[in-house]
Amino acid sequence: MPYTEQRGNSIRVRWDTGRINPETGQKIFDGKSSTEWTEAEAYTYGLDRESDARNGRLVARSDGRLLLREWADLWIQTQDLDPTSIYDYRKRLRAQIIPEWGDTAVNEITTLAYQAWMLRLKRKYSANYVRDIRILFGMLMDDAVAHRPPLIHASPVPKENRRRGRYVRPVREKKVQVPTGDLHQLAENAREVWGFTGYVFQMTKAYTGMRLGEMFGLRREFFGGNWPASEEDEELREEATERYCGKTPMPVMRVAWQYKYVKDPDRPEEKGTPTLALPKYGSVRTLVIPPFLAELHEELLASHDSEWAFPAMDGGNLLTTDFHTYYWKPVRDGHDERTGRYARPKLPAVASFERKRIHLVRHAHGPHLEEDGVPDIAIEERLGHVIQGVRGVYRDVTPKMERQIIAVLQKRFEQG
Repeated sequence: MPYTEQRGNSIRVRWDTGRINPETGQKIFDGKSSTEWTEAEAYTYGLDRESDARNGRLVARSDGRLLLREWADLWIQTQDLDPTSIYDYRKRLRAQIIPEWGDTAVNEITTLAYQAWMLRLKRKYSANYVRDIRILFGMLMDDAVAHRPPLIHASPVPKENRRRGRYVRPVREKKVQVPTGDLHQLAENAREVWGFTGYVFQMTKAYTGMRLGEMFGLRREFFGGNWPASEEDEELREEATERYCGKTPMPVMRVAWQYKYVKDPDRPEEKGTPTLALPKYGSVRTLVIPPFLAELHEELLASHDSEWAFPAMDGGNLLTTDFHTYYWKPVRDGHDERTGRYARPKLPAVASFERKRIHLVRHAHGPHLEEDGVPDIAIEERLGHVIQGVRGVYRDVTPKMERQIIAVLQKRFEQG
């Protein structure tokens, strides 16, 4: 039971925290003083704290005195995430959160101090970067509340109220309409830069919308008519064979992996290890392709014996090259004629991709299918997007939709 005592002009209450000092074996008490309490009010306050202790709600001041840097270190060790995500979290902690709050006790972080910090970040950094910092800091504070015993009563990070404060229109990347002819010109430039492989690479990216890491990780067993016969999962192989290899077959390929660098969170200075991993969001999927592309795939596989569908110029994997400098940049920006050992004809720049990322080739795929009347569910599934809510549960891509995709892509290719 709590007890009270007069201390000068204030009344102090002490209560049992429900814990035992492991060194002495004695109970641990906590207390608080106030000049505004009556003895009855102080006693009631102590009863409430003991009730919190019995029900796991008590936030002892000694718990909340844990420094933010100590709490962040404990927190990051408990996260079961992809090593790349852990690396990103550690980087944001080192760059922004620890320098600002590292030496502050968790229970001393206030909402006003947090908001002032956010305003300083917004003046200095991009909206996306500040959003990532806010999300990570919010998770740290939410988990401090959820911790047992809790470190703080409530998070100092207020929930987002989008109707509060001045409205700021989101800044979005300018959308550029991409004619099919520009995609074909990229492919022709790629043919001159790195041969037939480059041509097929660009045409595949344009007509499937695959992510770059998925292109790097595409292996020959999932490509060029080899799949679904090469599928190890017997049930999936039988289902896919029935759907795509029946009386009216459909050319098909399989997106099973992406190839990316996986960083060791404890060695942030290192580039990481090239690793075959599941595609983003786990979006393993089957892609129907138009006949012209299926023929190109078969021809490409017959031209080399690499394990990768699209080997680099040195025969290795494209991931380990400087892809932007030596592959994408000359394809996108063109260059003057070259003679000598590295002779190459003059290549025209592709205006709609000037100084643009190759990822925007993927962005063009969805609108092209939409223009030709392909259902949105089929487009989202093809691009490997996560479809939320009831729409994702009850709608499915049918063979009729897939045949429509094949037809509109073949027609778009032929019309150029």
